[in-house]
Amino acid sequence: MKKVVTITILVVIAITFVGALYYLFQKNQEDPVVYQTEDPSIQDIVKTTVATGSIVPREEVLIKPNISGIIDEIYIEAGDRVSAGDLIARIRVIPNVSSLQSAKDAVTSAKINLDNEQKMYDRQKELFDKGVISANDFDNVEVSYKRAQQSYRSAQQNYEIVRTGTTSGLGSAANTMIRSTIEGMVLDVPVKTGNQVIESNNFNDGTTIAVLADVNKMVFEGKVDESEVGKIKVDLPLEITVGAINNKVFDATLDYIAPKGVSENGAIQFDIKGTLNKADTTFIRAGLSANASIILARVDDALAVKEALIQFDPKTQQPYLEIQTGDQKFERRDVELGVSDGIYVQVKNGLQEKDKIKVWNQIRSAQAMGTN
Repeated sequence: MKKVVTITILVVIAITFVGALYYLFQKNQEDPVVYQTEDPSIQDIVKTTVATGSIVPREEVLIKPNISGIIDEIYIEAGDRVSAGDLIARIRVIPNVSSLQSAKDAVTSAKINLDNEQKMYDRQKELFDKGVISANDFDNVEVSYKRAQQSYRSAQQNYEIVRTGTTSGLGSAANTMIRSTIEGMVLDVPVKTGNQVIESNNFNDGTTIAVLADVNKMVFEGKVDESEVGKIKVDLPLEITVGAINNKVFDATLDYIAPKGVSENGAIQFDIKGTLNKADTTFIRAGLSANASIILARVDDALAVKEALIQFDPKTQQPYLEIQTGDQKFERRDVELGVSDGIYVQVKNGLQEKDKIKVWNQIRSAQAMGTN
């Protein structure tokens, strides 16, 4: 029995020994790793960060009435171009009953006073013609009579204004005719004929009759994350792409960064604005969504390599490349890096255009892995 156990143990040891020898033999038969190389290249490298937003006019003007009433007629529609002073709409006044009655009472009172002053004027005129009263006394009566006439005319005009919104003699100042205050394009007409409108005053914003803007002065309005806001500054160039306009890039300049962020979906966002360069005459509709590439740094015709080829010293974190010196022979060479776009990085010092760079992290082919 002991003999059988001993023989079994010896057989197991022999099989294990033979297997280890076979494994080592197979390992020795594997092909050695052959490192490939890549050449540096000349690249235009642009480092950017992206902001999403939309294209809007720099200033929008809301046209509001200075009198309440009903829209009688509208003379413009969205998309029309207007000049300052052009007629936009006409309002028919629906008078306030209390104000109308007060104005009517004022006319009646002024008429009574005028009739009384006229009687006095007629009597004093007869006495003056007969030489009974002095010219000075007659002049005082005449002035009172003229004042009464003026008060009556004013009361009548005020009554007409309350009743209709205008009166004879006001001309272009009549507030029932709504006119454009700027030159530009009509972006929106939110009211229709027959709608009631409310005047703009200290207690009410009033009803917007039309929205106007100068479409030649457009800006990009967007947001950047708090992780990116520290990288940007005013006057950086922007490249704007508009989703609705294919194969077109618009130049702009960053001219505003909000000093305070706003929390949106758990992240802090900062508003930015950039003025578009309108040397480009392409018409951009207000409100179109757009993306802005904020150019943080740029270098043209730079000697560059792929970032994947860069290695870093584990102790000093100094970047370096392995440069080929012979057949599968490489030497370490420290380099100074510049601008990176995430794919290519500029090499300022330590590399020449003719150098061959070791691809140190290459992936072995599937065929080679399958044969092992």
